[in-house]
Amino acid sequence: MRLPQFGTDGVRGVANTDLTPDVALALARAASEVLGGGAHNRVVIGRDTRRSGPMLEAALVAGYTAGGIDVELMGVVPTPAVAWASKVNDCPGVMISASHNPFADNGIKLFAAGGSKLSDGVEASIQASFHDLLRGVSPVRVALGGDLGVITPGGGLAGWARSIEESLAGRSLTGLRVVLDCANGSAHHVGPDVFMALGADVVVIGAKPDGTNINDRVGSTHPASLQAAVIAEKADVGLAFDGDADRLIAVDHAGSIVDGDHILSILATDWKATGRLHEDTVVVTVMSNLGFKLAMRDAGIRVVETQVGDRYVLEALNAGSGGRVFSLGGEQSGHVICREIASTGDGILAGVQLLDTVLRSGRSLQALASDAMTTYPQVLKNVRLPHQEPDIVDLLADAVSEAEQQLGEHGRVLVRPSGTEPLVRIMVEHLDAVIADRVCDELVALTTARVGARK
Repeated sequence: MRLPQFGTDGVRGVANTDLTPDVALALARAASEVLGGGAHNRVVIGRDTRRSGPMLEAALVAGYTAGGIDVELMGVVPTPAVAWASKVNDCPGVMISASHNPFADNGIKLFAAGGSKLSDGVEASIQASFHDLLRGVSPVRVALGGDLGVITPGGGLAGWARSIEESLAGRSLTGLRVVLDCANGSAHHVGPDVFMALGADVVVIGAKPDGTNINDRVGSTHPASLQAAVIAEKADVGLAFDGDADRLIAVDHAGSIVDGDHILSILATDWKATGRLHEDTVVVTVMSNLGFKLAMRDAGIRVVETQVGDRYVLEALNAGSGGRVFSLGGEQSGHVICREIASTGDGILAGVQLLDTVLRSGRSLQALASDAMTTYPQVLKNVRLPHQEPDIVDLLADAVSEAEQQLGEHGRVLVRPSGTEPLVRIMVEHLDAVIADRVCDELVALTTARVGARK
């Protein structure tokens, strides 16, 4: 039996194949044991628009209530709304979503009480417990009679939306024409409401979910529809969310994409100037473009790097300094975390903050993005290995060092072994795309030769 594993963002797989009701039930029972129900013995559960969502929701409800935990059902809501409700209610939260994946996939994301993502240690405890449950070798507490959990409809969506509107401290988005691409996902109903409440002139696409069309040629990973709509509607800005609305990609008035690195660069520079960027620090992953890091250096902003995954960004943000969290962090893919406002990545909040910056600057998004940073050409190639090579980074260390000397300060090399497959990812960045491609090819050839010699 192949048991589902925690990945970078919860447990994910093909619904009813990898992620079955039995798996969801066992995961809920294990989470009940490890996390409990917080201060009020409850858990809040939300989901996106996938057809498999209600099926998995029912299994999770059965697992939690059988363990004596009350359940609040939020229905179709963005992931950050679940995190917000978890924080406000001081209880664990669950989001049923596979984010930007195709509709046939689904996933289960867990939040600890307070709306924070789980640490590696807590994830490992829950995984060990639910794997034992699936094998039938680990009994868990069974609630009986009056100790059984109860199910109630959950609120919280309106409160979360209001918290985003209040983040502008009375300012509005009046004067901006905005196209929103809601990915036929969780943002389809609440996203437009938030921007209209703030005074923006809103055009909406990707807001007719049917259970199977989430992320289907729409959303942050398929921006072509948004680019076309922005130009056709003569809009100032376009914003695309993913299926559960925890990430954001923007489009300027000319249809050019403004990715997560550019959004973070724009916000970080503005927040530093206005005194909102704690310790003048921004947190990103090792995948952020070299151009971003050089731009932050020139702006006098310190960059803290983490491994790939927004939960690692959150850990560094939460660590902060001087007893205060760092203000801003995220990923090139569009996870933008405004940590002093929210406990996790929030595409709608990030979009509101970005548009507020555009309005206050008196400039276009295109101008801000152009000045924010220069994107360095990035070449990424995978080398498949005959088996997992846990010391592959050490094996290539001297070659990487030599390559970086060739590239100088205008280039870098990143070697990342896959955590799930026998392959290594080699990324090279340089101001000259031809040089980046040549160095990457050289490292790929060397990697293949060295691994072959070890057989």
